[in-house]
Amino acid sequence: MAEHTALTCTHIEHCPFRSSLAPRFNAVLAKSAYAMILAGGRGSRLMQLTDWRAKPAVPFGGKLRIIDFPLSNCINSGVRRIGVATQFMSHGLIHHIQRGWNFLDDQFDEFVDILPAGRYGQEGGYTGTANAVWQNLELIQISEPEFVLILGGDHIYKMDYSLLLADHVAKGADLSIACIDVPLEGASHFGVMTVDKTWRITGFEEKPKHPAPIPGKPDHALVSMGIYVFNARFLYEQLRLDSIDPDSSHDFGKDIIPRLVNSHAVYAHCFANSCVNMVGDMPYWRDVGTVDAYWEANMDLVQVTPDLNLYDDNWPIRTNQAQLPPAKFIFNDDGFRGHAMDSMISSGCIISGATIERSLLMLKVRVNEHSLIQDSVILPNVVLGRNVRLKRVVVDKLCVIPDGFSAGFDAALDAQRFHVTEQGITLITPEMLGQQVRQAR
Repeated sequence: MAEHTALTCTHIEHCPFRSSLAPRFNAVLAKSAYAMILAGGRGSRLMQLTDWRAKPAVPFGGKLRIIDFPLSNCINSGVRRIGVATQFMSHGLIHHIQRGWNFLDDQFDEFVDILPAGRYGQEGGYTGTANAVWQNLELIQISEPEFVLILGGDHIYKMDYSLLLADHVAKGADLSIACIDVPLEGASHFGVMTVDKTWRITGFEEKPKHPAPIPGKPDHALVSMGIYVFNARFLYEQLRLDSIDPDSSHDFGKDIIPRLVNSHAVYAHCFANSCVNMVGDMPYWRDVGTVDAYWEANMDLVQVTPDLNLYDDNWPIRTNQAQLPPAKFIFNDDGFRGHAMDSMISSGCIISGATIERSLLMLKVRVNEHSLIQDSVILPNVVLGRNVRLKRVVVDKLCVIPDGFSAGFDAALDAQRFHVTEQGITLITPEMLGQQVRQAR
C-alpha cells in the first residue's frame, strides 16, 4: 500500500526545495532552460477539425488556442527562451504566435522562435519527435542552456515547469519525464512506465497493447505526458547517437527513452507536484486528441466550478487578444429572449432572441432568433440562422448554419452528412455544409 500511495502523486512534503530559498532557486533553474515545443502534428484523430490547421492551432475555451497552454506555462514558470517546431498546415499557427507572442524582449534573452521543418536544405519534414529537436539543435546550442525542456504543443493543462526542473536537479537525473496516472483502458495511447520507490523509471513502453497497471491500483497505469527535461549536453549526445542509428524512427517515446531507461538516470516526475502554486486548482491535464475529448474539455469549462481555472490571475493563460466588443444579448419578450445559462459566451458574440444552455461560444458567433443551442461548442466566426436546434455538436470556424437547421438529435441522420463520434458528438465543418472556405483557420 505504501508504494501505491507514492504512485498516486499526492504527497509533496519531501521536496528538498520547499523552503524560503525555493522560489529563487527555481527561478534560476528556469532561466537556465530552453523549451522546445513540438507543434508540428496534424492530430488526425480530431478528424476534419485538423484538415486545414495544425492541432495546436485549434481554438479552445473561448478565445484561446491549444498552443497557448504550453506557451503560457513557459512564461509563468520563468522559462522565456522558447522554440516552436511547426510542420503540418502551420500558417494559422504561425500567424497566431507572431501576433500573440511577440511581447518578449530579445535584449533580455527572451524569445519565441518559430522553427519550420526542412531548414538548412534538409528534405522532407520532421520524421519523429527526436528528429524535430535534432534538426534545430544548432539554434538550441546558441542559447547555451543547462537544461532542455521538450514539450508537446497539443495538451490542455497548467504546470509550473520550474518545479519540474527543481525535482530533476534534486534527483540527479539525466532525463526526467512528467507523468500522470490514467484509466488502464485508455493507457494504450501513451508511453507507459513502471517506477521503483525512488521514482526511477524501471520500464518504458510506447503505446503498448497491454499496458502495465500501477501496483496496488490495477485499473490505472502510469503514463508519460510527453514532457521531458534533459541535461542539455546529455541530450545533444543522445540525439547524435540516434541520428546515425539506421534502425531508429527518431522518436523519443519509441527509441530514445526505452534505450536510456536501463543505462542512465531516468526518473518520473509526478504532475501533481508541479501544480502546487495553482490557486484553487486541482491537477488538470487533458489530451484533446479526439473530437470526444475536445468536446469534453470545453464542456469542463462551463461547469459551476471547473477543474481547470481560467480565472486565476496568478497563472494567466495568455493569447492573441482580438479587438472585439463585449458579448451582446438582445430582446426580452416571452419566448423571444436572448439569454445564456451555464455557458461561456466570448467577445464579439451576439445572441439575438435565442437560448444558449450549457454551451461554449467562441469569438464572434452570431445566433439568430428562436434558436436553441445545448451542450455544444461553437468555434469562432460562426453564424447560426433562425430556428436552429443544436445539441451535443461541435461547429467549426466560419460555418454558416441555415435557418431551420437541426443536428444532434438523430445520430443516424447526422451521420449521412457529418462526422458523428462514438459518444454521439456531431462535428460540422464548412465543407460538410458545401461551403468552400479559403481562409487559414
